[in-house]
Order: sequence, then C-alpha cells, then structure tokens
Amino acid sequence: MAGTAFAPASAPRGPGRPAHAGQEDHDALVAARVAFFDGSGRTGHAPSSGGRSAVPVPDELARLLDAEYGRGPRALPPGNGHGAARDDTAVAALRRAARLGGPPTPERLLAHHDGGPRLVAALTEVWPDTVRRHGRQHAEKALRSLLADSADTPAVGCLLDLAVATGLRPLTPAEGAALGQRSAHRTVRHSTWRYLHQTPGGSAHLPDPDRAADAYERLLLTPPAPVLGPDKDGPSGLLVAQTMLLGRLDSPGQGMSGGLAVLLGDLGDRLAETDGIAGVITIVTAGHDDLAETSGLVRQRGPGHWVLRLPVDAPTSPVQPDMHRHRAALSWWATRLLGGMARPLDVLHVRYADDGSLALAEAARRLGAALVFTATPDPHRDLAARHAARDPADPVAGEELRQDLHRVFVADRLVARADTVVGIPGRGGTEELVRHFPGLARLNAGAGPSAPPEGIAAYRPDPDEADRRRQALAMLYRDGARPDSLAPRDRGVPLLLCVGRLHPVKQQDLLVRAWLATGGYRTSTLVLVGGSPGAGTAEEDDIRHRIDTLLAAYPQASSRLALLPALPNTEVRRLQRALARRTPDACSWYVCPSAKEEFGLAVLEAMDAGLPVAGPRRGGVTHYLRDRVNGLLIDTSDQAGLMRGLRRVATTTVVDRRRYAEAGRKTVAERFSVARMADQLADEYIALRGH
Repeated sequence: MAGTAFAPASAPRGPGRPAHAGQEDHDALVAARVAFFDGSGRTGHAPSSGGRSAVPVPDELARLLDAEYGRGPRALPPGNGHGAARDDTAVAALRRAARLGGPPTPERLLAHHDGGPRLVAALTEVWPDTVRRHGRQHAEKALRSLLADSADTPAVGCLLDLAVATGLRPLTPAEGAALGQRSAHRTVRHSTWRYLHQTPGGSAHLPDPDRAADAYERLLLTPPAPVLGPDKDGPSGLLVAQTMLLGRLDSPGQGMSGGLAVLLGDLGDRLAETDGIAGVITIVTAGHDDLAETSGLVRQRGPGHWVLRLPVDAPTSPVQPDMHRHRAALSWWATRLLGGMARPLDVLHVRYADDGSLALAEAARRLGAALVFTATPDPHRDLAARHAARDPADPVAGEELRQDLHRVFVADRLVARADTVVGIPGRGGTEELVRHFPGLARLNAGAGPSAPPEGIAAYRPDPDEADRRRQALAMLYRDGARPDSLAPRDRGVPLLLCVGRLHPVKQQDLLVRAWLATGGYRTSTLVLVGGSPGAGTAEEDDIRHRIDTLLAAYPQASSRLALLPALPNTEVRRLQRALARRTPDACSWYVCPSAKEEFGLAVLEAMDAGLPVAGPRRGGVTHYLRDRVNGLLIDTSDQAGLMRGLRRVATTTVVDRRRYAEAGRKTVAERFSVARMADQLADEYIALRGH
C-alpha cells in the first residue's frame, strides 16, 4: 500500500511536510501536533497550561499532550505496571512509535498485551512494524512464550489476534484447539477459532458447528462463501466497497443510524451506474438480534450494488466507544468474506475515525485493495476548549478526554494507511482539515485533499403524490393528545421541523428547552422526527426523558409538540414538501439544533424541499448555508444562543422566508446531487488504479 505522507521527514512512511510548520497556533492540540510533525523531523514541546493558548490548557491535557507529542525520544515503560499514569505513559510511547517508526522488540511490546483498550489499540498498530523490524521468527517465538506462560484471561485472545494479523503460527493446530477448549472466555475461544481457520490443517481441529452456542458461533465455525459482487467475467471497471459500521443501513434516524445511512444507500446505487465502476459493496454490521431476524450475510440492494453484513458478537451493531472489542473479528470477517468473491476488491472506502475503520483498513491491506479515508476535523476541533470547561476531578471527563485523544490517533493511523484521503469541506474548503492534519497539505500538488461534495438523490414523487402528502398532513394533525401528533386546530399555526436520530450531539432537548423558554409554544408548533419506534438505545431514552421532563413544567405546550419515531427517508422528504407548500401564514421552518454537523444531509433535504432553514454556525453546514442568503445560521452552543436563533426565525418576514427557500433549493440543485458526488468519487477511485 502506498499510503499518504502524514509523517515527519525522518519517519519511514513518507516525506510529508506539513502546512504552516513552525507557525504558532493558539489551539493547544494543533500547536503540539504542528511542532511534532515539523517537516525537519524535529519534535517540540507541547504547550503547557502557562503557554500562549487562547484558552487555558488543563493540567491533565497538557501532561497527556507532552507525553505524546513532546520533545525527545520516550522509552516504552516496562509492562505489568500499575495505575493510570503508567497506562497513559505506555499509550503515549506506543503512539509515538507508530508515528515515528523505531518499533520496540516483540518482548517489550507484548509486555503490554493485557493493558486497556487504548493501549492494545496502539500495540496493534505498532506490531506489524515490530515483526518487520525484528523478524517473523523472533516475533513468533515471543508470542509462543507468552501463550505458554499466560493464565486463562481474555488477554490471551489478543496474542492470537496479533498472530492472525501478521500471519504467524506460534501454536500448532492441536495446541491452538486445546487452548480454546480449556478457556473459560468466549472471546479467547473465538480468537482460537479464527487462528485455526488461517493455520494450515487448523480447520480439522475446529469444534463441530452443532456445538455452537448461537448463530454467531455457527457462522464463525463455518464461514459462508458469499455470493456477492459482479461475476468474474462481468462488467469491466473497479469493484468498490464502502463502510457503514454504525447502525443499520435501512433504518436512518434510529439508534446510531443517521444521514450516513441515506447517503451511502443512494451513493452506492448511483456509483454502480457510473462509468469505470463494475460494482459496489456497502459493508454493515449485524449483531445477534440482526442475525436472528435473517441469517443471510448478503443481499443485493439494486443493480450492481450489494450489502454485506459482517457478524459482530454483540446484541446489535456496536456503538463507537465499543468498536475496539470487535476490531480483530471485523478485520478477519472482512478479509475472509471479501476475499472469497469471484473477483478481487479494488478499493475500500472507510469513514469515521474509530477502531472499526482501522479493522477494515487492515482488511484492505490483506486483500491488496487501495484504501480511501474520509477525514474530518472531529474530534480535533476545539478539543482543548471543550475539555478546559470540564471538571478535572470528574473521572468521566478524564475518560472522555482520553477517548478523544485516542480518536485523534486513530485518524492519524487511517491517514497514514490510506492511499488517498478526501475531506468533508467546511466553509473554507479543506483548510481546517489541513490545520489538524498538517501532512495533508502535500496532496494534489499542495492544494490539500479533495473534497467531493456530499449530496442527495433526486426526489421522485409517486403517481399519487398529492394524495400521499394530504395523508401525511392528516396523520400529523390527527390528535393533539397523542405524543406523536398535533391538534387539528393548529394546522394554521407556524411550524418548526427537526429530523435526526435522538442523540445528545443532535440536541433535540435543547431545542425544546429554548422553544419553551422563548414562549414559542404560544405561537408555533414543534415537530421532532427520530428515534427507534419501540425500545430505544440508552441515548434515545435519555433524550425522550429530558423532553418529557421539560414538558411537565409546561402542560399547555404538550399538544403543540409532536415526537414522531424515525420515518423512511421517502416519507420524511414527502412530509417536508407537504409542509413547505402550506399557506404563507402557516409557515414551516426546518431547524437544526445540533452542536455540530460534519455536513448535514437532513438540512440539504429540507432545502431541496423548499423549506427555509436555520442551521448551526459550527461545522460543515456553513459550507453551503449562508446567513440571510439561503437561510439562517444560528448559535447552537447553548440555550441562550438557540433562543436568539428561534427569535430570528420567528421575526423573519414572509419575503425573506421565501427568498431563503428559493435560494436554498437552487443551492442544492446546482451543487449537491448524489450523482455529482458519485462521479467525483469514481474519479478518485479510478486514479488509484495500479497502486
């Protein structure tokens, strides 16, 4: 794999010279990273709490930044130590080793195999370089020694997963089978089974599938040969895979499934029709509940577009913080299933800086496929400012800080592994992205990474569209006593619409709070669409509880707020169009209260429907939404800002409202179609041919 050049000049993975090297930056994280990735190969001090940062740098953040990005070499501490400080030091040392090269010996590295998830993640990234530097025989011997001496703990599975990742055989098939049989840990048994599958003669030592405890284990013991992708003699062109490991592809607005589900479904359909593309595979995850509904791992969504489900040993698709538990298994499943197709995979495109994407990046390496990564400035953006506002004594805050720094590291590894990187543009294009990933400035002859605009599919009305729109409004206004509808008498009242999964970052509860506090319930109605229709996730239940608590203090407002469960995308877009065509007095607005939106497909859909839109000032929405030109930009950082935004919405004249709606519709038509996105991504993929 070629990889991009996101590394200091002295590192072995490329010559990347960052943009703005040597310039000061008042963001503590940016300043630390620019100094570290200086093109001269020098490293510099991370800012301390007494530095020139625009915001105070918490002592804990300053310490962690100095450990990871500070001056001079940092030795890897001995294994089997104790305490959070030791774990932080080891994590920082391994991240430095991954970025700079110079991997430790197998013995020193493997001494940390029983550490926490972030330590194991960094170890896993360094391990291939350790094997290359010190030799397969040396690494195999170190693994065998540890496997022989280790007690029966889940950490034993980590050792076997490292062997699988680098094709090592520290145990004979009989020894591997015996280890699995005597282990009391399900994860260890699964690791031994994956090891036996790839070891010559190992399959004969696998347990009989009839002894499997559940559908997941049956699949693991007898992995199916997938029937997906074009035939060997099928259409010419590239075979491309794209990933959506969080949530369900066909359930946008439920759980972790958001706009990305709609985007990748439509994008895959359109890519499959694009010149130079032979077929598209959208990769999702399937937990025990999903496998119980249907055991098949492959379905064809449309001509040239298949959906492949990677099994995960969890009830449903894992949430992002838990993805590390499934990294080794996801990589194995992806390698095995995609590698069993009639023709080889050419390109694999991953999104999100998490351990699931790293798993698929590793699968791409094993399959010889080119890797594309969509990078975003999240969680880098304002990381120091966010954590400066938190209580340093709060253990939850400390864990969130470390998880954010882990995601920064994961993003670095994905950039380093990728054959090319694309960005999601902000208001300044990819300038903000280059600020957080200095090495990306080298791409495209110094212009930085490309940023194919995300887009939406053209809306296709049904033959009986008018009747369906009338029915949609009738359902919405059928009964104000119901929590999912409004009172018929309020059909002529102005309406605010918000669509999205129920999640703290989407801030539907903050929107309700601001709507109540401004007295908006006296002059308008509020419709929220999102969330699972039945038992929801913990985040969904929490948002619903917060909204119920807020309404309890305003009983007169309850009939003017409707919380609908997630609807199919076609129904959402139909409802938007029905609302957009009401009388001028019964005006409808789309309001996005999210703390951040990397792009905001739901906002684009509302603009396309002809609704005037109010969206957040922070994030990718500013790339296409201009304040008082084609909508309103509002401050969603707190209740006061959102209240000011709602007052601006309420006082917008009919003339301006119509102007915003028309300009918004024109913006989407001219710049943000999924067909245009597919064409530009296809060009990116085809340019990788021969890598």
